Amino acid sequence: MAMKPCAALFLHVALLLLAGSSVAVAQLEIGYYSKTCPNVEAIVREEMEKIISAAPSLAGPLLRLHFHDCFVRGCDASVLLNSTKSSLAEMDADPNKSLRGFGSVDRVKAKIEAACPNTVSCADVLTIMARDAVVLAKGPFWPVALGRRDSRVSSATEAANELPPSFGDVPLLTKIFASKGLDLKDLVVLSGAHTLGTAHCPSFANRLYNFSSASTADPSLDSEYAKNLKMRCKSVNDKTMLSEMDPGSYKTFDTSYYRHVSKRRGLFQSDAALLTDASTRAYVQRIATGKFDNEFFRDFSESMIKMGNVAVLTGAEGEIRKKCYIVN
Repeated sequence: MAMKPCAALFLHVALLLLAGSSVAVAQLEIGYYSKTCPNVEAIVREEMEKIISAAPSLAGPLLRLHFHDCFVRGCDASVLLNSTKSSLAEMDADPNKSLRGFGSVDRVKAKIEAACPNTVSCADVLTIMARDAVVLAKGPFWPVALGRRDSRVSSATEAANELPPSFGDVPLLTKIFASKGLDLKDLVVLSGAHTLGTAHCPSFANRLYNFSSASTADPSLDSEYAKNLKMRCKSVNDKTMLSEMDPGSYKTFDTSYYRHVSKRRGLFQSDAALLTDASTRAYVQRIATGKFDNEFFRDFSESMIKMGNVAVLTGAEGEIRKKCYIVN
């Protein structure tokens, strides 16, 4: 699948990246591996094309892995580490138990290790994979600055405390995003990632059953949509059934998520919350018209660049893991 970006969009986000004022941005570089592993992005792209061609539904989970990594300790591949006898890792925290795509990361990392041993971090691999997942799902391309290092630490407790919850309201989510250097616009834009993927019932079924009384559903949820969801999720403890986060378009990166949210058909409470704040509501309603897809693609690219720079390890910090699931 071709990955030719719009030249104007590429230039815009590249300039944004190079103009970044944070120390982390300055430490990462476009073409960081130009001498040590010049084909790194081509290797990732080739494997990602095979992965997404065989399993298009993996685009969402691979993007989600990157989100969940960056919101705990920063973008350091700590979400990829297995638990040990003495320490429960991020992947085993309750919010992360539904994460998928670890095997795909291991597959891509193995290809890179074969070409460039001990050179490219798992954190950089995951960041590139997330970008390519979006592109291969017909979303925007953005340049990825590289040079991240891998953490040697992963904590389930930190993951449980720091990840944005699916039931969060705008004040709570704003506080969590601000702690990562992300603002209210990043919140509403990055929520657009819910255009890809599915969710298990326990992450939203509280909106369907016993929300405020024994029989009522969340009043912020469209009643017909709630009825349809109840047909799939028989109880709050149903861990087998999946629902599309962007019904009818969950394998394609587009703006239909915002149209669902504007009609009170966002799957999570955090989606519905976007209509409770004047600023986020205005953005949802603007993008929902379908007239500003290019604007959203540009905004998403910018916010992904910002998120990908959160609290990165660089230089002599951390390590370059040979295998992403275990420290060296």
